[in-house]
Amino acid sequence: MDQLTLLAVLAVVVVVAVTAISDRIGVAAPILLVVVGVGLSLIPGVPTVTMNPDIILDVVLPLLLYAAAVNMPATDFRRNLGAIGALSVVLVIASAFAVGLLLWWLLPGLGLAAAVALGAVVSPPDAVAATSIGKRLGLPNRLVTILEGEGLVNDATALVMLRSAVVATAGAISVGGVLADFGYAVVVAVLIGVLVGWVSIQIRAHLEQPVTSTAMSLVVPFIAFMPAEHLEASGVLAVVVAGIVTGIKSPRLLSSQARVSERTNWRTVLLLLEHGVFLVLGLQIAVLVDEVQEAHLSVGDALWLGLLVTVVLFVLRFAFVAPMIAVMSRQQERARGESQWFDDAFQRLDALPEIPERRMTTMRRMITRKQADATFFSNEGIGKRGGFVIAWSGMRGVVTVAAAQTLPEDLPYRPQLILIAFTVAVVTLVVQGGTLPLLIRILGIRGSDEEELQRELTRLINTLTEASVNLLESPTLHRDDGQPYSEKVLELTRQRTRKIPETVSTETMQVWTTARQEQQELQRKLLEAQQDALLDAQASGVYRSQTIEAAQQFLDRRNMVID
Repeated sequence: MDQLTLLAVLAVVVVVAVTAISDRIGVAAPILLVVVGVGLSLIPGVPTVTMNPDIILDVVLPLLLYAAAVNMPATDFRRNLGAIGALSVVLVIASAFAVGLLLWWLLPGLGLAAAVALGAVVSPPDAVAATSIGKRLGLPNRLVTILEGEGLVNDATALVMLRSAVVATAGAISVGGVLADFGYAVVVAVLIGVLVGWVSIQIRAHLEQPVTSTAMSLVVPFIAFMPAEHLEASGVLAVVVAGIVTGIKSPRLLSSQARVSERTNWRTVLLLLEHGVFLVLGLQIAVLVDEVQEAHLSVGDALWLGLLVTVVLFVLRFAFVAPMIAVMSRQQERARGESQWFDDAFQRLDALPEIPERRMTTMRRMITRKQADATFFSNEGIGKRGGFVIAWSGMRGVVTVAAAQTLPEDLPYRPQLILIAFTVAVVTLVVQGGTLPLLIRILGIRGSDEEELQRELTRLINTLTEASVNLLESPTLHRDDGQPYSEKVLELTRQRTRKIPETVSTETMQVWTTARQEQQELQRKLLEAQQDALLDAQASGVYRSQTIEAAQQFLDRRNMVID
């Protein structure tokens, strides 16, 4: 136990140190940690570290996916669902069968189902390294969203395929059975995820202490994961759906203090989990080589097969992304021609005979949302350079190695297959991940224009301020006990409210403070009005997710002193 504790402490120290160094030298921490882990594993006397695949797949993975899903802007995910679905479902399946057929041909005695099982293991890219690089270098938000969305869903596709392929090794399943199993796993997982996400956020809304709300959030991934796995559905997909539902509902139901506290605590958890598993991945090399040698198999054969599989995956991803980008380009062209149609739609709506106001509002919101989607697709094109980055970002990670270790013990070539998966993960992380920053610089890809984002943020803050002004001028505004607010407090609040747009920038957000209870109560009502206005703006899809997020953080920080 003492040795285990010492190893855990040293691992945390290494993770923190390497993460700090990575920021200075410009190399993504996951890549550097893998290299450090491999180097440590080759030093004589370093304790052997083994990876428990059940802990990775049943504990670490749900936490990582849930945290990513909560922070995934729902509007961006919806708009890019086509590209995300193509990469995380179609490409994963195609990759699994391509690799499976290759290994079935090269390894005599390995059944097709077993070969496809390993293909499923190496098919899902890990988005952690790619998105960490992309965000640091300022990739366009749409590119980062597609990579993050792919990373959220592709593990579910791969693990369902792996389970079906393992069952098929015993000849107990047909092609139709595989399709039925996949459909069942997806539908049940989505239903469980929606239910868990909705119920959990309703419960957390009634928890007064931010600490208890954060503690509850740490178990939500497992509340979604366990029943889905018990029903033989996709546990990881249930976790992702629960996270997305939570992310949509939390701004309306959770206090700002609870959200800020949760955000801070989760960042610490994710730092240790995300980076820790990459360190453990690197430390696995010595163990995997020993297992291959003990099975009297060739380490060299496993390594060159791993390199060959890496090349196949690389070529297949490029071949798949090229037509996908062409489809997205046509979508952009169509969107550019739709702007006049929406202008005409608003005019036709105004010319309609008198209809109920509620229905008119709904129709206007629907058209505004469609118009915002068209503007997004028109202005946020990916292009060939963006497609090149997506194709290059096919790095595999720790899930690949962990899933490989769940292969049946009696499978032919099992130690070699695990080492092949390890080789694919390390080579793609180090080679593709290590060269991705250089590729981005060579291609000259830039993120969103900061001045444009500032103008958009200012416009949105003006909308929120207008909501506050309207509330201050409303004759129905009263204190909770029914008494009117004093004119002194109202005037002071009006003055401060008018100054809000002057204090906002994309770099600094001012914390709004009040001293007296009456002022705090009034400020809470104002912020509730602003939050409602922000949610309406988010639902309309007019503003980009970066702008919505910046405005949400602005409101949260101002609201902390009130809650």
